[in-house]
Amino acid sequence: MELRVLNYFVATAEELNMTRAAQKLLVSQPALSRQIADLEDELGVKLFNRRSRHLTLTPAGQYLLEQAKEILALTAKTKSNLQSSTVISGDLTIAAGESYAMQRIMDILSNIIQDYPTVKIHILSGDYEFAEKKLNIGTVDFAVIIGNLNLSNYAALQLPEKDVWGVLMPEDDPLTKKDKITPADLIGRNILNSQQAEHMHYFDNWFGNYKDQVNFIGTVNLNFNGTLMVKNKAALLLTLDKLANVSKGSGLTFRPITPAIKEPITVIWKHGTNLSPAAKLFLNRLQASIADK
Repeated sequence: MELRVLNYFVATAEELNMTRAAQKLLVSQPALSRQIADLEDELGVKLFNRRSRHLTLTPAGQYLLEQAKEILALTAKTKSNLQSSTVISGDLTIAAGESYAMQRIMDILSNIIQDYPTVKIHILSGDYEFAEKKLNIGTVDFAVIIGNLNLSNYAALQLPEKDVWGVLMPEDDPLTKKDKITPADLIGRNILNSQQAEHMHYFDNWFGNYKDQVNFIGTVNLNFNGTLMVKNKAALLLTLDKLANVSKGSGLTFRPITPAIKEPITVIWKHGTNLSPAAKLFLNRLQASIADK
């Protein structure tokens, strides 16, 4: 598959109209139709359902669209880094979960773009599975991972900060009178859990026999949307400290859980990867910041 043809396919899949896609690509509509037909013949699958002038993606087309976007993003990133090999510029991409330790990362990135204005920063937010997938595909330079996970397949640098689990609640909730929250305190309450915590069974041992007496109403993978549910008094949120605004007037309060659960924060990258100049600079400055802690 040629990159040019993948670009044609992506444009057609986004427009779902051959004429509009051809105009966007500055090619004739018959030429574009022929390229898409040749691609389907090459792959041996049907990528589009054709209904009059309207197109819809087949399951194979939906899969190729996701993969093609990753391939084209990696190609653009590689080209940018190769062209910037003589100076520190190009793209620096990091996939990260939500953590207050990201302040250290942001401080370093802020200094880099101040010292090297041609460096472009890209931050992708998501949980562990999202960050690991992006790293393995090669579309990010680093992933920031939260939790005690097996990271032996990667080069890794653990940050000095640790995230603390607790409960986010409305500021007038009766539990705000307590300094720390126990499993028994959550009996009968509606609880939103972190998607990663749910998947990794972080709280199974902590809840113990109380787990079946707690009403888990769902999960969130990013903290902000969960805080809106808490503000509506629809649920309490199991989350990490310092992610939500709990200042006076925010309507929210955070209390740590006991027994305490603390999570390490680790920056990982691929073993043996030839890092770009911008990525090397970031890693060097991160190592220096940890040494100066």
